[in-house]
Amino acid sequence: MISTLKGLNFIIPVIYLIVFLIYSYDFFSNKNAFKNSKRIFLFVTLFVHAFYLILRTLEFDHPPITTKFEIFTLLAFSISFSYFILELLTDIRGTGLFIIFFSFLFQVISSIFIEYNYVVPEVLRNRMLGLHVISAILGYSGFTLSAVYGILFLLLYKNLRSSKFGLIFNRLPSLEVLEKLSYYSVVIGFVLLTIAIIIGAIWLPSAFPNFSYLDPKLVGTSLVWIAYLIGIGSKILSKWYGKKVIIFSLIGFAFTIISLIITSTFGNTFHSFY
Repeated sequence: MISTLKGLNFIIPVIYLIVFLIYSYDFFSNKNAFKNSKRIFLFVTLFVHAFYLILRTLEFDHPPITTKFEIFTLLAFSISFSYFILELLTDIRGTGLFIIFFSFLFQVISSIFIEYNYVVPEVLRNRMLGLHVISAILGYSGFTLSAVYGILFLLLYKNLRSSKFGLIFNRLPSLEVLEKLSYYSVVIGFVLLTIAIIIGAIWLPSAFPNFSYLDPKLVGTSLVWIAYLIGIGSKILSKWYGKKVIIFSLIGFAFTIISLIITSTFGNTFHSFY
């Protein structure tokens, strides 16, 4: 099975590159040759990648969360999977290249450096922990997508203000659509992060009986969750639209990244077994 895993490890970045090139060709050309079929290419790529992750889990008897390069391949899958769900929900297909590029990048790094022979702490073999981490990564991938759409929104907004109607103006969706994509991405990320928090709350007391609710990573994740809850609530109740939604998305993403860096670098947390 190791040889199969190594073969898939080589194939996956190649097919991500192919999908990226297909989305790029459709974005930069006027032909729209792959307008309907590119989603099928992405689905096949995600199917192969999911098969690889499942096969790796079975072969090594642990979820693919034990090293940073396993996390990278999981990130690659999560980003494209979140985009795929978003594309299905909105049927907007013109922004995939901006998202799939990151999946390709993370997968290339993973494929080059991932290991096949290493010692895994017993706690990392727990399936509940695997579901918790995968849900959290999917959630953060949703927030990442939201930030990417926020940047595209500001780029298009700047072009409109300066009356530059070039390729970006012609190919990107409207400001209203980019705002909707950014907001939907936040909602997807928030729901998945909520699932991760619920799974963690169920699993944590049995795995770490003496854990503290003041653990830096728990506090940081809770603050991120509360920040996005406030933003989503404000969007619904206060009828936020346009740049307000985008600014919230970008500030929320920046807060998320800062929180992750601080808790991972300076915090003394039981999550350090990652």
